[in-house]
Amino acid sequence: MATTDPHLDSVCIIGAGFAGLITAHTLLRDGFTNVVILTRDKSVGGVWQSERVYPGLQINSLIGELSFSSLEMPQTKTLGDRMTGYDMNVYLETFAARYLDGKIRFETEVVNIQRDVSEEGWLIDVTDKRTDKSEILTFRRLVLCTGGCNTPAVPESLSPSAAAQAGFKGPVFHSMYFRSRLDDVLAAVRPIGPDGRDAADSIVIVGGGKSGQDIAAYLANEGRKVTVVCERIDCYLASSKYVPSFLRKSSRVFSVMSPHITLRSHLERFLHTTWLGSKIVHAFWNLIKGSAFMAVGVAKDSPLRRINSPFWTIHVSDEGVPSENRFHMLANTGKIDLAIPARVETYGGDGKTLILKDGSVLRADAVILATGYSSSWNSIFDKETSATVGLERRAPTSRAAKYHWDYTSLAYPPPAHPDAMKWITPIYRGIVPAKNIALRDLAINGAVYSGNYGMVCEVSAHWISSYFLGDKMRIPETAEKALEATERQAAWIRQRYPDTLPWVNESYTSSVSLPTWPQTVDDLLEDLELPSMRSGGNWLTWWSKPVNMKEISMLKEERDTRRHLEGPRQRPHVVALFHRKPA
Repeated sequence: MATTDPHLDSVCIIGAGFAGLITAHTLLRDGFTNVVILTRDKSVGGVWQSERVYPGLQINSLIGELSFSSLEMPQTKTLGDRMTGYDMNVYLETFAARYLDGKIRFETEVVNIQRDVSEEGWLIDVTDKRTDKSEILTFRRLVLCTGGCNTPAVPESLSPSAAAQAGFKGPVFHSMYFRSRLDDVLAAVRPIGPDGRDAADSIVIVGGGKSGQDIAAYLANEGRKVTVVCERIDCYLASSKYVPSFLRKSSRVFSVMSPHITLRSHLERFLHTTWLGSKIVHAFWNLIKGSAFMAVGVAKDSPLRRINSPFWTIHVSDEGVPSENRFHMLANTGKIDLAIPARVETYGGDGKTLILKDGSVLRADAVILATGYSSSWNSIFDKETSATVGLERRAPTSRAAKYHWDYTSLAYPPPAHPDAMKWITPIYRGIVPAKNIALRDLAINGAVYSGNYGMVCEVSAHWISSYFLGDKMRIPETAEKALEATERQAAWIRQRYPDTLPWVNESYTSSVSLPTWPQTVDDLLEDLELPSMRSGGNWLTWWSKPVNMKEISMLKEERDTRRHLEGPRQRPHVVALFHRKPA
């Protein structure tokens, strides 16, 4: 299977969402001749696939932020400068039709992945969902772009099977299936009467994240009684009027106000390592939080104030200018009921209630579980392969205690989750399993949790292409050094976001850089030995310059030039520590 020219190596990309499409496009532009995308879906899009998007699904990003440099995002009047799930779906389908025709195998379920030790590469067991025919495909290289929103995480006590066992009479399903089950919900739950009197019927949404909020808003606008139950809702940003683009649209304002693992500039060092700088940083984030309450008109005793500080959490939604038909305004005016703080324990025995942790009873004729997702890798790798390749969590070593950042802006963190020190996710840069780094035959795209998914995924795709081509890069040469780097990264995440590591979904959050995505892009560019901090400006104004996708539109040409000057590395070979599982 191996060739002397890496361009001739076969490459399998699993997933036809945002990350999978840009990875395939980048590899093809770089001259890889045998690139195939496998997806279990009927069309492209992943999270924004046509069978998953639903009315009211609003994306946090502004027009142009969630796009690729090779295809401009068209303007839309749906939500002003905001995008909907439908906008994203159309954009991705347009991109795939233009650049990836014939490169995607649809309705192809990946059942299992193993190493092929007889030759360098991978054995991928797939099933055609249309014919139920199974086959084993072989590829030299593999890119996981499965994302983190494909495998629902549902507490067993709230699962559909638990509901059926308890005799619950209404529909129960995860929010992932809202589009396909929407008609079932509307049929099962009567609307509120025309006189404003509440119908007896009620929909309960378990979870206060973005999907739960969007679904609650849609159902309330359809005239249904909706109750959201959660410990706290996601932090939200909002303003009473549109914010200038240099502050809002992909600028470095938010990024410099959030510390990164490395502080590159004088401004960042001032803000995060001095007493006065720390005061400015936290005043900024408190102002952001307070302005959201003011924009929505939230009362001081409202459950809508039960959110984490936007400085300390990665659960942040950007509402822009609040609208009367969106979640926060609907909840603030009583059109959506909030049970906060509360936790659903189980189903009642009468077929139409939920029992909360405090013993109280909540009427429910339909239950939607917006309870998050688990890693999409669990279903395609057996435990032996996952451990051998280096995808599984691992316990930190004794050296973890030596990593600490004396940033004044991090001086007074919220309480850490009790499980925060139990493990790390050993994925270098969120792109390569550290244990596998020297082999250059496996990569991941879409697992860096960031505030600009478009730019991070596209730069990551270039990083992956250079990695596969054997280009000279500033990356650890050995698995041990890469593992040490991931341990340092995990220590940073624990200090920066004390409650994050215990619940991370590795296929979506192998690395975390929500407001600091510009610094993450800089890290990746410097790995490629290319110029970073490309937005322009001088020493005084650089932080206010909007980051534009045009900054990375010539990365291929820049990498080609470096390769010509430096020459390629010697291609690596799979070593004998991998063992194929017996048939």
